Amino acid sequence: MRVFLVVLDGVGIGALPDAADYGDVGSHTLGHVAEANGGLRLPTLERLGLGRIEPLRGVRAVADPKGAFGRMAERSRGKDSTTGHWELAGVVSARAFPTYPHGFPLELLERFEAGTGRGWLGNVAASGTDIIARLGEEHQRTGKVIVYTSADSVFQIAAHESTVPLEELYRACTVARGLLTGKHAVGRVIARPFTGAPGGYRRTPNRRDFSLEPPERTLLDRLTERGLPVLTIGKVDELFAGRGVTEGFHTRDNAEGESLLCQLARSSGEGLVFANLVDFDQQYGHRNDPAGFGRALEQFDGRAAELLGHLRSDEMCLITADHGNDPTTASTDHAREYVPLLVGGPRVREGADLGTRDTFADVAATLAEAFGVERPASGRSFLRQVRG
Repeated sequence: MRVFLVVLDGVGIGALPDAADYGDVGSHTLGHVAEANGGLRLPTLERLGLGRIEPLRGVRAVADPKGAFGRMAERSRGKDSTTGHWELAGVVSARAFPTYPHGFPLELLERFEAGTGRGWLGNVAASGTDIIARLGEEHQRTGKVIVYTSADSVFQIAAHESTVPLEELYRACTVARGLLTGKHAVGRVIARPFTGAPGGYRRTPNRRDFSLEPPERTLLDRLTERGLPVLTIGKVDELFAGRGVTEGFHTRDNAEGESLLCQLARSSGEGLVFANLVDFDQQYGHRNDPAGFGRALEQFDGRAAELLGHLRSDEMCLITADHGNDPTTASTDHAREYVPLLVGGPRVREGADLGTRDTFADVAATLAEAFGVERPASGRSFLRQVRG
């Protein structure tokens, strides 16, 4: 059999009960995007049961959904892509990764400078587009890289592609990853290359993520240990530090990821296809662009119909998210939200209400049961609820 697991990065569906601990009271990514756009046209997700999870403007709560539907709470501490994806794969993080709202320790940056041979600028929590607009010209004049962070556990390095070649930028990230251990073990080091001229800088699709390795075996490990292929699309392989991945396909944007999903669905295969579509988060959530967010959702909905239409009798598709990123709030950071859970495929029981799941790890438990591999310690399978 084969399963497609599609993560819509940042597409949350309402604040979690502990959202106040994260400054996210009132966040509701899907609900607020729908309102900001005067409604959303998502017929494919609507047919699967999206409107039955939460009222969303423009999305009907159909009486006879063709798929299974529910929502999931994050049990891990944090609201980061790494913790979200790890939990989907069965690893619940009891402790949040460290964050640096006031910048990184100077001693750490001195070691970074010694290891890379380049100085640094910034060392603040900032929006990526804002900081390259502010420091890009000085970066190009001095050759110093731009170091910054956000509300998430990230060490980000921005550099102009004509000033610092990509391979050198990636090497600098590797140096930083080697330094950021122990109490400074941030979830991700991220390469943020950009191009253009002062006043018109723009980030390129050549981003790369350098994640920690998961602290225990994941669903991906269990599948590959049994000889089952695990194909990843987007940044998924990087979030697992390449572990448990048979083949990773890096993509430039949602459109490329969606096309690859449909291409794989048209061909035969087995195992897990694990995809992340990052534009919702990177292009629209972090930039507070609800109109762009809405267009991206409607574009995905059309490609989802194509993907579902190609599924064989032994295949199913799970559509979910890793956290929220409400583009209508003052914040440009991730939001602590429930995530939607939609399941479609020829053998999926129509109209199965999966309710509110206690953890994203229920996905790992379900897929472990479906593939007949060892189940993770966390999570409760919903396979019997969705299999017709």
